[in-house]
Amino acid sequence: MKTMTPDNVKPVASRKAFGDALKLLGDKDPKVVVLDADLSKSTMSMTFAKAHPTRFFEMGIQEANMLGTASGLALSGYTPFCCSFACFITGRFDQIKMSVAYSQARVRIVGTHAGVGIGPDGYSQQGLEDLALMRTLPTMLVLQPADDIETAQMVELLATDPRPAYLRLTRQDLPRVHDNAYRFVPGKFPQLVGGNDVALLATGGTVGFAVEAALALHAEGIKARVLNASSIKPIDVAAIDAAARECKAGLVTIEDHNVLGGLGGAVAEALTSHTPARLLRLGVQDEFGESGDPKALYKKHGLDAEGITKSVRAFAGR
Repeated sequence: MKTMTPDNVKPVASRKAFGDALKLLGDKDPKVVVLDADLSKSTMSMTFAKAHPTRFFEMGIQEANMLGTASGLALSGYTPFCCSFACFITGRFDQIKMSVAYSQARVRIVGTHAGVGIGPDGYSQQGLEDLALMRTLPTMLVLQPADDIETAQMVELLATDPRPAYLRLTRQDLPRVHDNAYRFVPGKFPQLVGGNDVALLATGGTVGFAVEAALALHAEGIKARVLNASSIKPIDVAAIDAAARECKAGLVTIEDHNVLGGLGGAVAEALTSHTPARLLRLGVQDEFGESGDPKALYKKHGLDAEGITKSVRAFAGR
């Protein structure tokens, strides 16, 4: 059974892991360029900027202009990473739709500080609708890593993948749930914990809590399977179908995002054309976020280990 982060490994925010991986990618590939909208200290793109100042472009508080510039760079043969807070950059949906997705420009849109995990900055800066928006765009790859190992591998993938992409990252630190042998594959949900009573499909900042909850449920006799749903688009239809067939109680999606249109929506859509199953969607329940302590907000929305355990226990009829 999967265990959590080893004692000698400190949790790392996926934005921090992104900054480090981006710098290393820039060391190897002179075509990698980075654009930021006055938030490089927060998105951690400053790590790249310090190492490669001639390939870093500070665009100011102009996300729409930044996206257009990134598209031009992509269509000119460069690999641009375009960084801002998730709520700000995906709020420029029309530019993303036309300049990036429709043009099939290889822009890597990086949205950090996703979900209520941003805490006291409140709803105006909490990306709670970004996955729903990005999923609707043809040609768009949508990814959300669970830990630092997966983040680095996603950055490496984005150096060569031909599709436009959206990478969703956290402000808060994340426990490590993968080991060094792990290899990220788009469209696959790696299994972290085995079980056939109920399947927990978690993404991003909620994955560590899902593993913790599953271990507690196993101790109670509820064999909970945990899948890391890091590839939001394409999703792992085969893994969802297998969970629907094999897990008696059904499936539970867990995300720091509105329950409408994100991971829960993607799984619900997959179930309509494959094996039907009961589905519980945990996340922000179609409401606005609010300012508060990140841990308290996760607790309020039932996204911490205790909340997930309680919800799954009730869902499984225990």
